[in-house]
Amino acid sequence: MSTNNNMPQSYNDRASSTGEADVGVDPASGSFFSADYKRHEDLKAMLDSNKDNLKLEAMKRIIGMVAKGKDASDLFPAVVKNVVSKNIEVKKLVYVYLVRYAEEQQDLALLSISTFQRGLKDPNQLIRASALRVLSSIRVPVITPIMMLAIRESVTDMSPFVRKTAAHAIPKIYSLDPEQKEFCIEIIEKLLSDKTTLVIGSAVMAFEEVCPEKIDLIHKNYRKLCNLLVDVEEWGQLVIINMLTRYARTQFVNPNRYGEHMDNERFYESEHSSQEDQTPVTPEAPKSFTMDSDHRLLLRNTKPLLQSRNSSVVMAVAQLYHHVAPKTEVGAVAKPLVRLLRSHREIQSIVLSNIATMTTTRKEFAHLSSMRHRPTGRGLSMFEPYLKSFFVRPMDPTLIKLIKLDILTNLATEASIGIILREFHTYVASSDREFVAATIQAIGRCASTISECTDTCMNGLVSLMSNRDEAVVAESVVVIKKLLQMAPAKHKDIIVHMAKLVEKITVAMARASILWLIGEYCERVPKIAPDVLRKMAKTFITETDIVKLQVLNLATKLYLTNPKQTHLLCQYVFNLAKYDQNYDIRDRARLLRQLALPNEKSGALAKHAKKIFLASKPAPVLESKFKDQDQFQLGTLSHFINAKSSGYQELPDWPEVAPDPSVRTVEAPMPWTDDQPKAKKPTKKKQSFYSESGESTGDDSSSSESDSDEESSDESGSEDEEESKSEKSVEAAESSAAEVSSSSEEETSASEESASETDSEEEEKPKKPVKKPGKAAVAAVAKQQLLLLDFDDVPAASSAPALLPGNALAPSLLTGAVVNEKTSPLQVTVSSAVFVPTQTRELLNRISGSGLSIDYRFTRTQNIYSGKMVTVELTLTNSSDQDIKNICIEQKKLSPGMDMQVFPSIECLNVNQSQTVSVGMDYADTTQPATFDVSTADRRYPVTLHAPVGEQLQPIIITENDFVSQQAKLKGMNEIIGSVEISSDHANESSIKQRVYSVANVQQSPCTNLAVYRFASRTLSAGALVLISISVDDNGKASITVNCEKMVIGSMLLKEVKSALKST
Repeated sequence: MSTNNNMPQSYNDRASSTGEADVGVDPASGSFFSADYKRHEDLKAMLDSNKDNLKLEAMKRIIGMVAKGKDASDLFPAVVKNVVSKNIEVKKLVYVYLVRYAEEQQDLALLSISTFQRGLKDPNQLIRASALRVLSSIRVPVITPIMMLAIRESVTDMSPFVRKTAAHAIPKIYSLDPEQKEFCIEIIEKLLSDKTTLVIGSAVMAFEEVCPEKIDLIHKNYRKLCNLLVDVEEWGQLVIINMLTRYARTQFVNPNRYGEHMDNERFYESEHSSQEDQTPVTPEAPKSFTMDSDHRLLLRNTKPLLQSRNSSVVMAVAQLYHHVAPKTEVGAVAKPLVRLLRSHREIQSIVLSNIATMTTTRKEFAHLSSMRHRPTGRGLSMFEPYLKSFFVRPMDPTLIKLIKLDILTNLATEASIGIILREFHTYVASSDREFVAATIQAIGRCASTISECTDTCMNGLVSLMSNRDEAVVAESVVVIKKLLQMAPAKHKDIIVHMAKLVEKITVAMARASILWLIGEYCERVPKIAPDVLRKMAKTFITETDIVKLQVLNLATKLYLTNPKQTHLLCQYVFNLAKYDQNYDIRDRARLLRQLALPNEKSGALAKHAKKIFLASKPAPVLESKFKDQDQFQLGTLSHFINAKSSGYQELPDWPEVAPDPSVRTVEAPMPWTDDQPKAKKPTKKKQSFYSESGESTGDDSSSSESDSDEESSDESGSEDEEESKSEKSVEAAESSAAEVSSSSEEETSASEESASETDSEEEEKPKKPVKKPGKAAVAAVAKQQLLLLDFDDVPAASSAPALLPGNALAPSLLTGAVVNEKTSPLQVTVSSAVFVPTQTRELLNRISGSGLSIDYRFTRTQNIYSGKMVTVELTLTNSSDQDIKNICIEQKKLSPGMDMQVFPSIECLNVNQSQTVSVGMDYADTTQPATFDVSTADRRYPVTLHAPVGEQLQPIIITENDFVSQQAKLKGMNEIIGSVEISSDHANESSIKQRVYSVANVQQSPCTNLAVYRFASRTLSAGALVLISISVDDNGKASITVNCEKMVIGSMLLKEVKSALKST
């Protein structure tokens, strides 16, 4: 018996323990509010392991947590270390994680910024794109120059995916620093000229976010955008179509300005010989008009997208046709829009609201078209074949029901009104009161717009007045009241019938409507009206305010038309209202008494009281609630909510005169006719030379070669004169010589990039230039420039230049010649510190330390433990009333790569005694502080030791030539430039040197230019070269340039130097 009881019990225990283990091991399956703070320790251990499969498994689980909406930010330090992993799959997942948390963990992300920069040169395009995406996700203004240079290089990348990512990064940098708008426009212009469909959609998106007003950027790319639109991805199509809609409204004239269809005007002219057709043709109203070819190109290329599977694309094309196309062509969008009604209810509501606007705004036109017996493509006839698609279904939400009612009312014609009214009769029996009220209002709209069915609708509404549902009766009364105003003489019996319902109806609005009708048409029912007033006077005190006001109006009108029977009754009602609780009722009674019952004090208006109260009033116009929504562009949020939302751009009006269409003509082919005669002879020579080989020798290919030769040689010459950089000149020259069969439309940036990838191959294969005998001039320039290079600084060529060591973003890497400090023949001499600061900083406050206070300063001396460490002098003071024993450092919490050499334990620190010790700190060339605990015999005190960037440097002596050459190698993303205003008192050499020395441990380098001050040093940990140049003009404005392989170090150092020079 005991055995049987134990078996299921052990099974249950085992099952429960297994479940607990699953929750504890897998963070992705845990709860949001878990109290287990060590739930991520296993993931951290897996990420710190040396096995890629464990790292991959850990990253998959972490990404799963992020996908489920769980917070994984505490894993950021453990994940960011694996960004240097050689496993592609691990690296991809790491970048996905970093994109999510880079903005939240900015400080930790800045630690790996150099790794992200190296990732920009990775052979894998996904890694390059991910690195750029993470770099642009770090929302720190100080790295804006780094982001700018990364984007500038990425737009010339060979991979379209990387260029697409660069386009996505442009709005990010613009939102971070709006002053970089000119730079963003320059990059957008390059991206818009891209011919890859993967890039063009993102480029237009960046254009819309940054500079939608720069319409001139679209002119030369307009036809390309139209032709590539079908092949662009869906969301790119959406952005392009919306942009082209506004473009068409500014560059083309209204196609519906001179008639229904310009090209069909002459055809209809022979059939209709009315006076309108015989009017003379004037410049203001031309009789015929031909649509612009570019306008027609847009409509023709967007029409196939109506078959898109993406509902947003279909809606975008529909709104384009609605706002841009001729009237007779808009009918093409009807069937695709009706097809979207089979989608989810959210999509249905959007599509239906747009259809309602289209049917409302085109209803008047359709009526005119039917009068002229001409075919039409808009308004009613466009959606009339699909009338049954708008019938309400029982499962439709109330919002969709109301929109469908509006559409059915707009689509109602003499032919279809019977079907629609039968549908409405069914809807009235619905349990949804709001829907029933809207149905009754729709019946009233049909009765007011279609005169043939007015009597039928009126009879139906009267029959509804006997409905059991009081809400139906009340709404019917309100609608009948509006219809009776249109033809009261024909419906006297209805007024009499409604007067009998006053006692039965309890809805205030319905009672007020009946009283208004009886008072307005009291002369038509002279016997019934006084009796109604008598009944209402009995219940006046218990009526609602709106009914009381109408009772006062009824009493006034009856007194003016029949004073004999209603004089005393009118005075009685006025007396009741005189003491009403509502001041509106009291004020109205006083006003009406003076007008209806004049006395000696009454004014001149009393004589005209009958004209005032019994004047004929215009009948109300029953309109659709979507009529005013046409002021907003279809398909936008503003149109849906009928209010201008944030970021909405107004749809521009059509121009009176079309702008010059020649701006859309691409000017690239024009230079071919000018340069081809000059390059004709060398082209023929090349053709005969290549005729024996298997290569193409067509005229187009040869002319493109000659043009690319001239353009590339001109480019290399201009770069050599302006920048004096032999590397870039060689790139341009070799690029022009190597790309024999390249297209003439190829971008210069792509040519430079291809040269950077094939440079190492050209050095190993000197026979390659033999294939270029026709380019003697270019080859001579390239040979002369190659002789200027110092090949001693160039290591052996590698088959994969992107993986070479050294600075990942240095311009030398673009040519395959990586000059690293460790392999460079540059000889530097370490110098002692020129200036030693005496300023001390507080590490531990005596109050927080229970009497123990610690100050520290940087001595700028060589550390005895390691040459990579910064020497920090600590001064410990005992301000308490008892000795402090066993002072030491414990619990070091250092970032990866950092190291610390602690001081020996202090056995005893007497009262009021101070002791100085030294520690060594290797900050690994980062800005992260060192966190550790200062421990005594009694307790521990957590402290944080910060080191300014300038204290992590080691001064070096360098010649002027070496300074200039090394500075030229540290251009691009390794160069940070800033400016600052210096007062005239501190613009001298001694003051500038003193201020620079106070914030940075550097050594001044010689310079022949007396207005330029140069300083050199290197980082202690990695030995990266740091160069500072300060140029001061006559106005006291100093330009500061910091060149450093560690860009975070360079950025922070520039900030500190600027602050030192700016201080007074």
